[in-house]
Amino acid sequence: PRFVLEEKKQIIQQTQLLEFSITNKKITDLGGLDNFKDWLKLRDEAFSPAAQDYGLPYPKGLLLVGVQGTGKSLAAKTVANEWNLPLLRLDFGRLFASLIGQSESRVRKMIQISEALSPCVLWVDEIDKAFAGAQNSGDSGTTSRVLSTFLTWMSEKTSPVFVVATANNIEWIPPEIIRKGRFDEVFFLSLPTKEE
Repeated sequence: PRFVLEEKKQIIQQTQLLEFSITNKKITDLGGLDNFKDWLKLRDEAFSPAAQDYGLPYPKGLLLVGVQGTGKSLAAKTVANEWNLPLLRLDFGRLFASLIGQSESRVRKMIQISEALSPCVLWVDEIDKAFAGAQNSGDSGTTSRVLSTFLTWMSEKTSPVFVVATANNIEWIPPEIIRKGRFDEVFFLSLPTKEE
């Protein structure tokens, strides 16, 4: 399995759409966030063969929203480490290309790579920045088509790719992303309390 994982890492590096992230962050590295931790622990075996044999559907994903420095990236890494899954980081900006149709092609390629590597965690970093002003951008609808392709996949996917999206500004996120069915849960990460 380690050899196969190394081969997959090589393929990912060649495409330059995704990157492998180190997943050495434990749940104890996170301060506070008790609801998030309980949610994670409850789904510890969600991608196990036993859960699959039982017929349980795979969890779809999480949206983590909060101001900078509250631990969203750390939480994303924790998910992968706790569930013992590889973590793929997607910078949405890399999907956009100058040639017509190339951006949509890159989204499909990214989906194909993620599914080939499943079960895995796909960390979509700062998803809000990717779609800020998507409704009125002057890019001939490229952003809307990229968004549409990504959302359709999120709604219909049956592969064990768990999407963890992080965002600083929820107002920039198109409402169709937050709609029920795309993510299992949305967590708000606020500044720590005195106790935390």
